[in-house]
Amino acid sequence: MIPEERLEQLNKISEAIIGAAIEVHKFLGPGLLESVYEVCLIEELEQRNLKVQKQVRLPLYYKGKLTDKYFVIDLLIENEIILELKSVNWMQNIGEHQLMTYLKLTNKNLGLLINFNVPRLIDGVKRKLNG
Repeated sequence: MIPEERLEQLNKISEAIIGAAIEVHKFLGPGLLESVYEVCLIEELEQRNLKVQKQVRLPLYYKGKLTDKYFVIDLLIENEIILELKSVNWMQNIGEHQLMTYLKLTNKNLGLLINFNVPRLIDGVKRKLNG
């Protein structure tokens, strides 16, 4: 269970993230590559004074042993919230499962899956809690 005060802090950051994503979507519209949205979203987030890490490597351990494989988190905001970005016509649950896996592996509490390829961005946002 996430403490109330902690959840309020995460909610405040996630509101800023969603606002930045909406701004990008308003300006660019749907239908572009994920990498285009990522670059523009980073700019918007930094303008909001949020710390952004991009393409964060997450090592894969199997039964306690480090492998030569790794996962890549699209964006990590304030070292707290994982963003998984998409630009697809149809979302399967795989994006949500991927986000939940990242949350569990990093022991982070909140993640956002944002699909920019929708007419209204808010319809492309999924919020996931870990714990």
